[in-house]
Amino acid sequence: MKIKLGVSLAILGLAITSQQALSAEQLNVVCSNEQDWCDLMANAFEGETGIDVAMVRKSTGETLAQVRAEASNPKIDVWWGGTGDPHLIAAAEDLTQPSGADTSQLLGWSVNMSEISGGKTVGIHAGALGIAYNADVLSEKGLAPPVCWKDLADPSYKGEIQVANPNSSGTAYTELATFVQLFGEDEAFRLLAEIGKNINQYTKSGSAPSKAAARGETTISIGFMHDMVKLAKAGFPLKIVSPCEGTGYEVGGVSIIKGAKNIDAAKRWVDFVLSADAQSRGPEVGTYNVPSNSRATVAPESPDLASIKLIDYDFATYGASDTRERLLARWDKEVKPASN
Repeated sequence: MKIKLGVSLAILGLAITSQQALSAEQLNVVCSNEQDWCDLMANAFEGETGIDVAMVRKSTGETLAQVRAEASNPKIDVWWGGTGDPHLIAAAEDLTQPSGADTSQLLGWSVNMSEISGGKTVGIHAGALGIAYNADVLSEKGLAPPVCWKDLADPSYKGEIQVANPNSSGTAYTELATFVQLFGEDEAFRLLAEIGKNINQYTKSGSAPSKAAARGETTISIGFMHDMVKLAKAGFPLKIVSPCEGTGYEVGGVSIIKGAKNIDAAKRWVDFVLSADAQSRGPEVGTYNVPSNSRATVAPESPDLASIKLIDYDFATYGASDTRERLLARWDKEVKPASN
């Protein structure tokens, strides 16, 4: 009798455990931010909501390709982070859906992203594009520090520059779109091809070049200034340049995938990452971009966007599928071969 009772209780316990597992909320997130920032927010969200988060990190180009490929049966609930252009493309292609997020506390550039996309993506942070160089390596090689974008075409920098590939990296696509807006399309591609002669590697990730420059593996990098600030603050001899001609900037996005299987949890994620408390935690892991919530704390190390010569970046045009595909095709034909 005791044996039968024990067996019955064991079976009952297994049934309860199985039911709890089935009823537990889950969320599938692709994060296009830096890994430590991804991890911090996933853990914080789980702690606040009790929702289990399955998160992977991918660049924006990779994520857009995945979202397109899985359109009929999405595996992702939320796409968080990365430059806004691919998020806008996903919205225009009806791959994402409105989140219904409250934007009343968000800054104008964040609300603008929401309005352009019909509420399908919302701005979570902003960051300016810049140049970084390893001061020790530059001095050892007797090179002058770059001041302007056009300086990067100087033959003295041959083999000294690293930047990401715009086909996979939102950072590098922002650079491509910035050059077109600054110099006009034909001159932009001529200049990018000249700079291409000095490129030692096109990386997959937008933050990888500045990490390589910090370690002395390359002399000069192109990327977002907030990533460079993190490295400089960590003690690397990295100097940051805001190019003399002006520069573009990103507005990172968060989007809910159309057909998301965990829609309620996805909406809670959007509300969470737009909150002032969550956005204020970036400096804990060395994230120094500018948060979109007007009540969030901005770290003193974060680039001061008001003091940087920013272009009037046209997110609607350069976040359009046809524009992106045309520019990438031209980059593949005219710029990439120059580095070979």
